[in-house]
Amino acid sequence: MTRGGLNEDVRPWGRFIVLDEGPGFKVKRIEVAAGKRLSLQSHRHRREQWTVVQGEAVVSLDGVDHRLVPGGSIGIPRQARHRVASAGPEPLVFIEVQTGDYLGEDDITRHEDDFNRT
Repeated sequence: MTRGGLNEDVRPWGRFIVLDEGPGFKVKRIEVAAGKRLSLQSHRHRREQWTVVQGEAVVSLDGVDHRLVPGGSIGIPRQARHRVASAGPEPLVFIEVQTGDYLGEDDITRHEDDFNRT
């Protein structure tokens, strides 16, 4: 789906839009519906930096939970097991900046998933 000239990808937990990308980087706006969470996952080729702009997040990073509110940020190293959940009554919106040598959507290992994806 296209939204304002940008490609929007709808997922069971919400949606994301790629805002910009180039060699070695990609920037996304990610929206997680209230009460939903992404899979527990890891990436072989990229690291991510997440900054919350709306709502509340609980980020699980290698088994440790971190609560983030707007303005809060966290770095996700390569190969770290991580997930994010929308923890408040409104959708969670955060900006994700990916950096690495390969940024394809198939660079994902799902360890747990609420939607039975593999």
